[in-house]
Amino acid sequence: MLRRSRLTALTRSDVVNRVIEIELPRYAVMPLDRFQNRVEYWSLSRHPSSIPGGSWTTFNWRTNAIGVKTQRVEYADQVRQPQVEIAFDELVSYLLDLGAVPDPQGFKLLRSTGLWTPVGCSLMMSPDGRQKALTIAPLDDSDGYLSLAVAWSSSWITRDHAHLPPYWVRLPSPAGKSTEPGLGSTVGGSQKKGHEKRAQASSSSEYQVQTQNEGASETDSVELQIRSDVEHDITCEISLSGLVTALIQSDLNSNSPPEDLYINHLRIQSRKSDGVWFASAATAFGDSSQTILWNYKIPDEIGRFSRKESIPCGVLVLLGIVDESETPEWATKYNDYGASLDTFAQRGREQRAAMDAEARMAPAQRQQAVNERMRKETEQRLQDMREKMRTDQQRRDKRTMEALQSPKWDTKLVADYCLKWLKARNIWDESLSVKEVVGFMLHRMIRDGEFTSVLCKMLDTWKAWADMGGMRTADYQAIQDDLSTFAEATLLIALIKDTSDALEGTLAMDLQECLRMWHKVRLG
Repeated sequence: MLRRSRLTALTRSDVVNRVIEIELPRYAVMPLDRFQNRVEYWSLSRHPSSIPGGSWTTFNWRTNAIGVKTQRVEYADQVRQPQVEIAFDELVSYLLDLGAVPDPQGFKLLRSTGLWTPVGCSLMMSPDGRQKALTIAPLDDSDGYLSLAVAWSSSWITRDHAHLPPYWVRLPSPAGKSTEPGLGSTVGGSQKKGHEKRAQASSSSEYQVQTQNEGASETDSVELQIRSDVEHDITCEISLSGLVTALIQSDLNSNSPPEDLYINHLRIQSRKSDGVWFASAATAFGDSSQTILWNYKIPDEIGRFSRKESIPCGVLVLLGIVDESETPEWATKYNDYGASLDTFAQRGREQRAAMDAEARMAPAQRQQAVNERMRKETEQRLQDMREKMRTDQQRRDKRTMEALQSPKWDTKLVADYCLKWLKARNIWDESLSVKEVVGFMLHRMIRDGEFTSVLCKMLDTWKAWADMGGMRTADYQAIQDDLSTFAEATLLIALIKDTSDALEGTLAMDLQECLRMWHKVRLG
């Protein structure tokens, strides 16, 4: 039996008691690398074990021996192969990648009953949904861990390396869809610099020529690489702890490994929220029937914030994003009822009366009276102007305060108006939807740390005033100073809101909770 299953074991026999002692190694396993071990990853093991507890040998794994399990048996059918230890999220991800389908009832039952889930309960099904692929196994050898068993057939593998892996999301390139600086001029600029350097080098020594040509070549190489990053899609892996990997590969059918991108500025850290915002937005962007991002759970506070109505409609009017006719009545209407005309007529009557009085005066007194009248008129005009400016400022301040206290709008509605505003200023293409723009923004967040910092700072400011009860004048000024960033931030929050509403009470929530409760499981 051991030989047929290709198992290495140490056996000892007790002839008197008719007992055989068997020592079998216990392993920790993890899936093979999807890119480096492409053939083994997408195929089944050539020699699967037929011994109970060895269902994990159906697949090819990376193994690491972590101990030895000793058994004392009298009969061959009493032999049990030790279960292996594996990360639950890696197991689910691998089966999803092969084409398995999660069973909503199974994960709902596992979430509610834990280790008391009945043996044989299905957690994942075959691609056609007819047979069980991952089930609950007996707890005999689990040592308190969740015990699982797997079954798979080569005919069930419906995916290949060209498909996007589970927990991964593809961020489209914004080239040609955005007015982001540098999208259209990087290559030309690098060529111009190279020509200038070569022209300067031609008048110097041979050593200087060689040095400057090398410098120009290096500069061109860096800038062309930046250009390449902009023009190609980026694939990102989202784990329980946020963004793990960001890769660029121009040709999926190429055997060359994809290129890793710098992502330290987007990792989740305790002192910065940039990583949380990115992971939440990427999860929302990748939520579809083709891309499964159930691994990462959008934090509850961000979900509540996205569903909260926190943007006063009056502020949008002051910012020029919304026309006042499209909002409910929120500002005081002023009507002078002809007061300015009355003041103008009164000033005219006073001037004519003064001029009539001057006409009856002696020449010396008349000149003095004219000078005095002109001085008073000048002072009066200045006083009227100052009074008008003071009144206008008071009305503007009052209008601002009324705008801050105006009815708050839903984030989705605000995002729709902000997208129109961005398109009107040719920041984004007219044909794009909210989700498409968010995908391009996430692409830029990976490439541009400064853009990420500014955007996440705006999101932090927005969330702070929403949690504190409302927008203040300082918050309004911050938005006014960087209106385009705020408009793009509303698109991110609107997409997160849609996703958090859709995922509430679904399979995604059950699976996330199960992955959180069971980090390691026993598979056999």
